[in-house]
Amino acid sequence: MRISDHIISEIQSRMDIQEVVSDYVSLKKKGQNFWACCPFHDEKSPSFSVAPNKGIYKCFGCGKGGDAISFIMDIEGLGYVEALKHLANKYGIEVEEEEATPDQIKEFNEKESLLILLDHAKGYYKQLLWEDDEGQAIGLSYFKERGFSDETIKAFDLGYSRDKWDGFMKYASKNGFTEEMMEKAGLVLAKEDGKKYDRFRGRVMFPIHNPSGKVIGFGARILKKADNQPKYINSPESPVYHKSNVLFGMFQAKQAIRNEDNCYLVEGYTDVISMHQAGVKNVVASSGTSLTREHIKLISRFTQNVTTLFDGDVAGIKASMRGIDMLLEEGLNVRAVVFPEGEDPDSYSQQLGASAFKAFLEKNSEDFIAFKTHLYLKDAGSDPIKKAGTIREIVGSIAKIPDAIKRLVFARECSQLMEMDEAVIVAEMNKMLIEQGQQQQKERERQQTRQRLDLDSSGSAPESSPDAAISTLAKPEVDPKMIQERESLRLLLNYGQFVIKGTEEVDQLLADYFLHETDEVHFSHPVYAQILDMFKNKLVDGDVIDADYVLKHGTEPMKKEVIDLITERHEVSHHWTEKFDIKVNSERNDLKGATYANIVRLKLRTVRAVIKENLDKLKTAETEAEQVEIMEHHEALKKVEMGLAGILGVVTVG
Repeated sequence: MRISDHIISEIQSRMDIQEVVSDYVSLKKKGQNFWACCPFHDEKSPSFSVAPNKGIYKCFGCGKGGDAISFIMDIEGLGYVEALKHLANKYGIEVEEEEATPDQIKEFNEKESLLILLDHAKGYYKQLLWEDDEGQAIGLSYFKERGFSDETIKAFDLGYSRDKWDGFMKYASKNGFTEEMMEKAGLVLAKEDGKKYDRFRGRVMFPIHNPSGKVIGFGARILKKADNQPKYINSPESPVYHKSNVLFGMFQAKQAIRNEDNCYLVEGYTDVISMHQAGVKNVVASSGTSLTREHIKLISRFTQNVTTLFDGDVAGIKASMRGIDMLLEEGLNVRAVVFPEGEDPDSYSQQLGASAFKAFLEKNSEDFIAFKTHLYLKDAGSDPIKKAGTIREIVGSIAKIPDAIKRLVFARECSQLMEMDEAVIVAEMNKMLIEQGQQQQKERERQQTRQRLDLDSSGSAPESSPDAAISTLAKPEVDPKMIQERESLRLLLNYGQFVIKGTEEVDQLLADYFLHETDEVHFSHPVYAQILDMFKNKLVDGDVIDADYVLKHGTEPMKKEVIDLITERHEVSHHWTEKFDIKVNSERNDLKGATYANIVRLKLRTVRAVIKENLDKLKTAETEAEQVEIMEHHEALKKVEMGLAGILGVVTVG
């Protein structure tokens, strides 16, 4: 399956890197660029930069970078074609392509094939809900009784699975999917004799989407009484579905979470759907699984603020405290709301109605210290032992917070609520912090011991210890010429189309001037050489290319280098000139001087590289005549070197 060049060009012209990345990460503007914590690796301080004017992203922590297409490929785990289709769908661009045949399906990689199958399954269950007699009578009636509108049902792609053993299997087989694929996607099960049957039968279906809207699994609720059947079953783990990484409703909620700068966290599917219908759309659910660090990382892409919603069951709330502590450990700001006894977000939102429910959430939201204090003090009563335990429990949560200032603020609040001396609270907190540090140190020592034992037993560094392996290797020698080649490309990519005073003070494009002056210089770095050749080839046609051209037409290694070359980690604040009237010299103010100096340095380092090669030849010269010729060449090269060094004011050693 292929997308035509003109469609690709249209996608590239329409895609906005800021818009695309914002679907996954909450961006903050700083200078000309936007910054966030990287979605590809764990970090506390933002090192992930998005440059809208250049159409690229770059993480200075893990090194990932690219344009909107490569971002979608990386974050969604998609191939190039699927990433293009994803962006086409986002911008309403129709992609004309033939329906996939069974043979074509086989050609897709495993993940893409499973996503296609799961999308077919979603359509199958939706059709049964709306058009099948059983689906309408049982499934649709159930959703209507829950108070769900047609709009809400369609927004979450809700469906129904008929009470048949092989209904979906027959449908999927007719559409070219194998039973092996169905089993891998978690849609069918195999008996001991190898015979397969539908996993979901006689249940209402809740599709589970990834943040980009792809269906990756299902939750299913049984409606009839069955002693040997659980009320809810979920898709098993698969190559595309990992329950510890997925939050139900995130696709529908992500924009609202970003706009509200807050995420409501609930337990079940219907809680999310009911709140969404009540107008509270910034809500997700862990779907019956314990909160994981991967869940928290997903939330933190869109906001640093989480409000956890609890029903009135005290025992259940206390059991969920580990989740709150994990949120605090990851640096998120946590609040909580407790519903009246016997109520949950689903029932209470329908009971109160949209406006009253929203008002209830706003009025009853409290920070985790006040929430936890009221919860545990109510249970402790006047018992001093229980009260002391409550203090330790709350201080233990405060100690999880990585920000020292936040810890002190909450310690003060805790002392006021508990009517305790603040110094006592702080002392207990510091004691816990010391214990945490000691435990972490012991764990590091245990890991080091295990690594040493592995090394002693195998005679080589363990594969799981890259640092140990790296430490045994000599650091590669940096080639000065390649450094200058890199600097040359940086100037070309950033300023190649700028007009400067070139040869004989005639107006000339910087790229034209540079390439003319370095015509006989050849780059050693293979990727740098490819980029330079692209500049030269287009200049022959009278065109001067830029970074955007290389990003669209270059190879992946070329694209990676270009991203590194045009992305700046730091920029000078405008306050220097606007507030303090301090003039800051800029490279742009003297592009001619910067380019000329770079050309001279490049030639100098090229000459020095040739000198080294020439002297190496001297070692292997077999005749006196060869030696004389090499030495004469050496003298000539040294004169050139001295001339170039003199221009730069560099002292050379003879």
